[in-house]
Amino acid sequence: MKKVLEYVKQYWLTVIFGIGFILLYKYISDNKLFSAMMFPSLGKIWEAFWKERDIMLKNMLSSFELLIPSIGITLAIALVVGVVLGMSKYLRNALHPYIYAFSCVPAILLSPFVILIVGNFWISSIFLIFYGTVWATLFATITGIETIDKRYLDNAKTLELSGIKLMFKVILPAASPSIIGGFVNSLRSSFVMLVFAEMYGASFGLGYYVRRYCDYGLYANVWAGFLFMVLILVCVMQIFEHLKNYLLKWTA
Repeated sequence: MKKVLEYVKQYWLTVIFGIGFILLYKYISDNKLFSAMMFPSLGKIWEAFWKERDIMLKNMLSSFELLIPSIGITLAIALVVGVVLGMSKYLRNALHPYIYAFSCVPAILLSPFVILIVGNFWISSIFLIFYGTVWATLFATITGIETIDKRYLDNAKTLELSGIKLMFKVILPAASPSIIGGFVNSLRSSFVMLVFAEMYGASFGLGYYVRRYCDYGLYANVWAGFLFMVLILVCVMQIFEHLKNYLLKWTA
């Protein structure tokens, strides 16, 4: 009971906003303030959601088959490059203007060129997801290593730690709050790029599901797919937030 009260105390405002959005949508739908086709009743949306739940689940699994390797590649490259640049002031100063310039280019802007050059949806989608999400983790890794407490490094020298031992026992643990925070933030961008890629080049996935029913004019299914994606994103982000808090509990 105590945990329930704590949960209510923490999220009561979130619940009120959620109810407010539902009531606002119901008002728009019932009074036909906009197109009745684009804003179907809540009953029709729920009916479509329940009827299509298995199909949406299959599309979600297809989306994860594309998302998981993209995130893995992003994390690996961001860590390697971030560690190298974080440890080398010379390389950091030399490459920073280029990294910053590329990070300012939206991945969506590159999508026509990437698709035409690569010609393979799976590879081009992984690249676009990677390009759209790598920068947050990369900059967080560089910042985390730059701002390591010098006392950690001094103690490591005293203990004669170097090379791999220094990296895994001192540098990465000390920079982990910044790295993990940047990685969790980049997950939101990865979902955006995933949905965009699936909408305009896939024959599967949640983005494809929403676009297909939008083309058919079945907006109850579109809203159902949108709500399903929001629920999945919230669940995934909550899992990673709890994982981040667990991994970083030593910093509290």
